[in-house]
Amino acid sequence: MKTRLLRMSALIALAYSFSAPVYAQTTKATSVAPKHISGMIRDAKGRPLADAHVDLKDASGHAVATTTSDKEGYFGFADIAPGTYAVNVDKDTFASGAETVIVAADAGAATAITLVNTQTLDEVVVTGERLDRARNGILVETGSSIYRIGQKDIAALPQGENTAFNQVLLRAPGVAQDSFGQLHVRGDHADLQYRLNGIILPESISGFGQTLDTRFVDSVNLLTGALPAQYGYRTAGVVDIHTKTGQVANGGNIGIEVGSNNTRQISGDVSGSHDGFSYYVNGSFGANNLGIENPTGASSAIHDRSLQNKGFGYFSYLLNPDTRVSLILGTSDGRFQIPNSPGQTPSFQLDGVNNYPSQNLNERQRETNRYGILALQGVIGNDIDYQVAAFSRYSRVLFAPDNTGDLLYTGVASRVLRTGLANGLQADGSYRLNDSHTVRAGISYTRETLKNSNDSLTFTTDANGDQLGTTPITINDQGQKTTNQTGVYLQDEWKISDRVTINYGARADWLNAYVTASQLSPRIGVVFQMTPQTTFHAGYAKYFTPPTSELIAATTVASFNGTTNASASSQNDAVQAESSDYFDLGVVHQLTPHFSIGLDGYYKKIKNMLDEGQFGSALLFTPFNYAQGKVYGLELTLNYRNDNLAGYFNVARSVALGKNIVSSQYNFDPDELAYISNHWVHVDHDQSITASTGISYLWQGTTYSADALFGSGLRSGFANTEHLPSYTEVNLGVSRTFKDSPIGKLTARLSVINLFDRVYEIRDGSGVGVGAPQFGQRRGLYVGLTKSF
Repeated sequence: MKTRLLRMSALIALAYSFSAPVYAQTTKATSVAPKHISGMIRDAKGRPLADAHVDLKDASGHAVATTTSDKEGYFGFADIAPGTYAVNVDKDTFASGAETVIVAADAGAATAITLVNTQTLDEVVVTGERLDRARNGILVETGSSIYRIGQKDIAALPQGENTAFNQVLLRAPGVAQDSFGQLHVRGDHADLQYRLNGIILPESISGFGQTLDTRFVDSVNLLTGALPAQYGYRTAGVVDIHTKTGQVANGGNIGIEVGSNNTRQISGDVSGSHDGFSYYVNGSFGANNLGIENPTGASSAIHDRSLQNKGFGYFSYLLNPDTRVSLILGTSDGRFQIPNSPGQTPSFQLDGVNNYPSQNLNERQRETNRYGILALQGVIGNDIDYQVAAFSRYSRVLFAPDNTGDLLYTGVASRVLRTGLANGLQADGSYRLNDSHTVRAGISYTRETLKNSNDSLTFTTDANGDQLGTTPITINDQGQKTTNQTGVYLQDEWKISDRVTINYGARADWLNAYVTASQLSPRIGVVFQMTPQTTFHAGYAKYFTPPTSELIAATTVASFNGTTNASASSQNDAVQAESSDYFDLGVVHQLTPHFSIGLDGYYKKIKNMLDEGQFGSALLFTPFNYAQGKVYGLELTLNYRNDNLAGYFNVARSVALGKNIVSSQYNFDPDELAYISNHWVHVDHDQSITASTGISYLWQGTTYSADALFGSGLRSGFANTEHLPSYTEVNLGVSRTFKDSPIGKLTARLSVINLFDRVYEIRDGSGVGVGAPQFGQRRGLYVGLTKSF
């Protein structure tokens, strides 16, 4: 382990050695090449603001220069030495605004600042934004790796807000795609924590339904690495979503999208604010013929119709200038046909059935998710911020088999129903002791009632496992479980100096579910701003990851002994909670005011490594453990943004290994179990190289965008000793907003997905825990129109 850490440190030091000459040149040029800072000031509707007072201050807070904006809203400062500066803007009847800019030796800096009119929007926006800053002050990111995706980034995607939310996250570094909409971050199987406005959203049962809609997202941060103590349980990545609120915009949108695979979708939203009350409501209704990945490489799938409806609402009310109550409501309902593979040969015989082609199977799955969050958030004086929230989530999955077809081709037809009702409380707070220390603490509690049933038809067998009769028998399994999960944390953010910040603390977790476990987990993170352009971060975290209780079935293995659904092994040791030690080290360098580069390395040592597999016909996953695990890798990120041009490039190298499967063994082939017990093997979701890149350009009112995804291939073959071929998917988009069309403001978008119609496999049906092949989407063309009002 020490060797790997030394190698990681050496690689990051090497990356910094390339950036060091840039800094050396910057320092040398400071006295001979001062630069210019310019900017534009607008109101919330994008109109320029004249006569705004602009102050420029250096990193120590000393005033450098003062000016006012002209009639076009522009301002400028000349002869500014390289360094970090704060631009502060004030104007009568407007709330103050501020931005931080960095002046490098080879370039000046530009910025744009938006001021909110306090008269036209009363105090709703001003107070709301102040409370938003206070809520963000409860959260801490020190020592973590952070990738931020804003509204402009989402709009620049080829499909814009019509992009599925999991596809948005695929553009972040170290995120690999899998079948059924799953994502893998830094070599972990799922293990993602979703938060809405800082509040944990309990995970659902859904295998592939997209509960969250990109349209209600204002911004999203993906936190990875060594996370601070307030983040527990799902720790491969924290998806921190800030929702739209309606505080600024009064109005709405209605849009449609049509395209390939018989895609039809209508969506709309409305928002506004009045007398301390603000709201944002969003809904979408869609259907297509590619709800699940095609099991063949054909252009269209057989029996793959999907209906997906989603709704979201955010409502908030200012009780007073220091206190806000908010309500979040969300719903999603998905109905999926399970796609078929034609030309399969039946493996079993069923009384009275002589011909039943595999392309005629009619398996279906329905997924329902509902969630609600009621939060009280505010400030006490100048030093205390708090948020207390109650949340509830209901999740239901029903798999309906094709009794005839499933019996003929698999020897079992199972109707699977799982439901989960989770309720809980979360409280977080921060207290600024002084200029150097901010203490944060919190507690969370979740209680969930799980119910599952499995009604199966199967055939009896003889001692050799051969089918005895052609009339099926019935086996019923029912189960119910109430789980409890509690976590508390305490941490201190210590600003040692203007350049060094340390966040240290610990969390304690208790789990009482199908497994009973607890752990005390220390955390520490450091941020060191070596120069105005270069920032290092490092961290260590002890993680506690319980298995997903919603995915643990009630089925008794012994119930199927002597049937065509019997397992090769009867061993079924209980799934255990995972414990790991995580190390992270990274650097970010601002090469120019518009271009940044980052490099991050990580290593994770794991006990009872959790993984999941899809073993039956129902598209639900089953958790299991490797006795040992280790994950390590490197990520490189490049970002550029200048006026109308923006681009990014991410590439990650990852290795995820496990050894000796020690739970749910009945799901595996005995030969694989024996091999894995003595060998380190790649986990099935391990992908050596993952990359994403994109570019967008606004030219004469039209935005042109392109992006690409690359994967070296997930694992396959006996004990995951092979991997699938690599692939590259290229997507294009063009959009334009017509402000003076005959029907008012109208945005049109044309998108092409998989431009070169690349045929590639995400899964081939082999490997540990892999049930069936899935192919990536073939070329698709989509047209969208959005009317604003």
